[in-house]
Amino acid sequence: MKNLNGKSIFISGGSRGIGLAIAKRAAKDGANVTIAAKTVDPHPKLEGTIHTTAKAIEDLGGKALPLQMDIRDEEGVKAAIDKAADHFGGIDIIVNNASAIFLQPTTAVEMKRFDLMHQVNSRGTFMVSKFAIPYLEKSENPHILSLSPPLDMKTKWFAPHLAYSMAKFGMSLVVLGLAGELAPQKIGVNALWPRTTIATAAIANNFGQMAMAKCRTDEIMADAAHIIMTSPSSEMTGQFHIDDTLLAQNGVTNFDKYRVDPTQDLIPDFFVPEDSEAPESLAALKT
Repeated sequence: MKNLNGKSIFISGGSRGIGLAIAKRAAKDGANVTIAAKTVDPHPKLEGTIHTTAKAIEDLGGKALPLQMDIRDEEGVKAAIDKAADHFGGIDIIVNNASAIFLQPTTAVEMKRFDLMHQVNSRGTFMVSKFAIPYLEKSENPHILSLSPPLDMKTKWFAPHLAYSMAKFGMSLVVLGLAGELAPQKIGVNALWPRTTIATAAIANNFGQMAMAKCRTDEIMADAAHIIMTSPSSEMTGQFHIDDTLLAQNGVTNFDKYRVDPTQDLIPDFFVPEDSEAPESLAALKT
C-alpha cells in the first residue's frame, strides 16, 4: 500500500507546522483528515486555524473535518474521536502531533508549565491512542504515529530542560508499550523524529527567526510520515524513525529540496542518538 486514498486520519494539534504538513501530504492522496486542535480563531502571533487547515486539505483533494479539541479534556478527546469515526465511517490512522514545549532548567519551570507539557505530550498521546483503539481494530491497515524521539536515555538530553524531555520521552514510552500491547491486533505503533530542526513556529518562538534559515522544511517529516502510514501495519511497528534515515532507506537520495536556505549549516535537533548517521551532510552547500 503506497496510497492513503479513502483512509481516515485523525491528527491532534494539526492546525500548523508538522501536523499541517502531514495533513496536506495525506490530502494529496485523497485521504479523509480530521484536524483536532484548539485554534479556531486567528492567533495574533501564530498562523493557522482548524478551518484554514481544513480548506488546505480540501483544496488538495482530500476531505476534512475540523474539530475544536483541548487534548487535556478527557470527555472532549473521546467525543472528537467518536465524531471523527462516525463522520468518516471509522479511523485508520492516529497521528499524535500535539505538543507543548518550554526549554528551561528545573528551577525556572513553574509547576503549571510542567503539568501542561505532561498533559499535552505524554498524557495526550496516551489518551488519544486509548480512545482510538476500538476503531483502529476494525481497520485493514491501522497505524498510530507519534512525533516523539528515540529512547536514547542520555543525561545530555535531560539536564538542560528536564521537564520538557520527560514529557517528550513520555510520548515515546507510549509508543514502546503500545507497540507490544497492540501487536496481536496488528496495529502498527511507531515514532518519527527529525534529524534537524524543522522550520516551525516553535523554532521561531524559542530560537528566533535567524534559526529558521538553518532548518529543514516540514515537508521532510510529511514525506517520512507518509512512508510509515502506507506501510503494512503488521510489519512496521515498534520503531523509532529518524526522518532522513527512513527516507534514504526508501530510495530518497537528494535532501537538498528540504533545506530552507542551502547556504546555511543545518542545526541538529535534540534527542538524535550519536550513533545515528545522517545519509547526507548537514553542512551548508557550496555555492
